[in-house]
Amino acid sequence: MSFDKFVTFLRSTDLDRSQAFYEGLGLVLALDQGTCRIFRVSDSGFLGICQGHPEPWGVVVTLVADDVEERCAAWADAGYVFEKRPAFNPEYRITHAFLRDPDGHLVEIQRFEDWD
Repeated sequence: MSFDKFVTFLRSTDLDRSQAFYEGLGLVLALDQGTCRIFRVSDSGFLGICQGHPEPWGVVVTLVADDVEERCAAWADAGYVFEKRPAFNPEYRITHAFLRDPDGHLVEIQRFEDWD
């Protein structure tokens, strides 16, 4: 089972400063969601910078797929416990769910409703 995209989200205290830094490294802005800006790292790999989000400590591993609900149902059947079941987030136009890995890192599975 593979995923369509992979995004690592980092917390930013100043989006404009962070954007200038990553663009200076050669990353190209792929999606601007207002309080989150996502930069292309490779064909399917991305870096998201979010203002005061996502986690107070700053990192979220995001697996992107079209079949979020189906994968979550299969994972729940396999015994995985979710912090948040699949739901639509109108602010970012995404459907997503959250769980934690064995070391406590936040893992998100997500479908962007308007980003190919």
